[in-house]
Amino acid sequence: MSTPSSAATRARRAGATAIAGLLLALSAACARPDPLPPPGTVDADEFLFSRGVEALTDERWVEAREYFRQIVDTYPQSRYRYDAKLGIGDSYLGEDSVQSNILAANEFREFLQFFPLHERADYAQYRLAISQQRQMLSAQRDQTATRQALQEFDTFLQNYPDSPLREDVQNRRREVRDRLSRHEFEVGLTYYRIRWYTGTVLRLKELLEADPNYTGRHEVLHYLAEALYRLERPKEALPYYQQIVEIYANSPHAANARERIEEIGGPHADGGA
Repeated sequence: MSTPSSAATRARRAGATAIAGLLLALSAACARPDPLPPPGTVDADEFLFSRGVEALTDERWVEAREYFRQIVDTYPQSRYRYDAKLGIGDSYLGEDSVQSNILAANEFREFLQFFPLHERADYAQYRLAISQQRQMLSAQRDQTATRQALQEFDTFLQNYPDSPLREDVQNRRREVRDRLSRHEFEVGLTYYRIRWYTGTVLRLKELLEADPNYTGRHEVLHYLAEALYRLERPKEALPYYQQIVEIYANSPHAANARERIEEIGGPHADGGA
């Protein structure tokens, strides 16, 4: 026969277990998204889409993706299907991890493959390019992803000249092109540091021709001119020194450029015209 104390202990334990179970159930209910309506329910796709947009806005990426995926897979005739497909890509892009950016690119690429003439194709191309941009490595590493991103931005500019996204695409393209040009500059700089000046000249001349608007152009001019100077080709170096003085007067290389000009015997040696 149980003693009064052991019976009380069992009662307390049972009560604690019940409370713990209730708290666990409440926690699980709060964590789950709203229950999905059965397929075929009137306006079910609208319900799913509104919940997906809400989750996407709140950065609940996985939950948003579940709602959007349900529309794409279950309601092929829904007017929300196209936006839901884009929403899946946006949810992956929102996570911003190595894997999710690859998955985002796949979603946007599929959209363009199946709906190339859709009114939101420009948005899909825009987000595809951003997905590729986020996969770029540093200027010192392999630039395959950078070249792919540049290609996707160029595709946008060619195919969607009137898109309201065009200005942002142009700005992002400049960032991508700068990364690629920086890579080329780093190679030329390495040649300079090991005193292979001929390699420096070839690499940096190619860079100036390929990307005349590179934001680090003053550095390219400096090391190109210095490499030519050290190859004892001062007359070839002179125009590059002059560009530094005339266009990049505030460059940290401007003072050196004026000294070289004075030494070589060209104009702007005193900083004037």
